Amino acid sequence: MKNIIEIDGHKASVAFDPEIGMLRGEFLGLAGGADFYAQNVEQLYREGAKSLEVFLAICREKGIKPFREFSGRFNVRLDPRVHEAAVTAAAAENKSLNEWVAEAIETATQAS
Repeated sequence: MKNIIEIDGHKASVAFDPEIGMLRGEFLGLAGGADFYAQNVEQLYREGAKSLEVFLAICREKGIKPFREFSGRFNVRLDPRVHEAAVTAAAAENKSLNEWVAEAIETATQAS
């Protein structure tokens, strides 16, 4: 995936912050914020590991679940023409719209 790194088994998005001239990482799927900054990639991994360790320790201390829970459900708003085209494409494959969209998302996330 683009701009995604893994630190201690947890994914984080990475971007360059031009205002401060540093790389910024932010862990994904956490119940709170655990971002980190560095001048280079090697330092980014070190700072990320420290940030994650501190975040998890605070969660343990406060009895907070550190990771977001996903229900598997979400709403998508589409242009009506795109919605119609998706229903047609799903029907052409003898699938429900839900099955078709779920497969498209799975394929897209595996390809990244």
